Amino acid sequence: MIKMKCLDKGLVFWLTGLSGSGKTTIGNLVKERLRKEGYKAEIIDGDWFRQNIDQNAGYTKEERRKHLIRVANFVKILARNGVITICSFVSPYEDVRNEVKNIIKSEADFYLIYVKCDLEECIKRDPKGLYKKALKGEIKNFTGIDDPYEEPKEYDLLLDTVNNSIEENVNKLYEFINKKINEK
Repeated sequence: MIKMKCLDKGLVFWLTGLSGSGKTTIGNLVKERLRKEGYKAEIIDGDWFRQNIDQNAGYTKEERRKHLIRVANFVKILARNGVITICSFVSPYEDVRNEVKNIIKSEADFYLIYVKCDLEECIKRDPKGLYKKALKGEIKNFTGIDDPYEEPKEYDLLLDTVNNSIEENVNKLYEFINKKINEK
């Protein structure tokens, strides 16, 4: 059995982007590579968190804000215990992302990763059928349809999932994380 490497202070990599942009897919693949190297690494994504921790989370701006504050405090606990944490959340509002960053930075290094994919491509991919439902009016406050996504003004890394393959984006994030681990 491999003894897991735990950092003195965790690192948090917050992936933001539209639904269907590839955040969770990339995050899961990077997490697996880190674990194979013996690091304690986790991915926390919006679906898992809503199903297991915050079942009553809503989708208005204030409900999303409260939800992401809960996420930030949860992630802070992982980071305080030396876990490399990859977070995959649409997190559509710039001010809320900044609030999340400030909460996490009290315990860990925080890096904002922008998983860029244009709306048309996300609608084409629509892996969960959510855009189809939102366009029919069956889902309200859906980011990109009847609720805005504010592109980050500043970020630490850009992953372009339209022009680059999954493998290229996974390698790019993995190398970025490895660089941050080695800087510790």
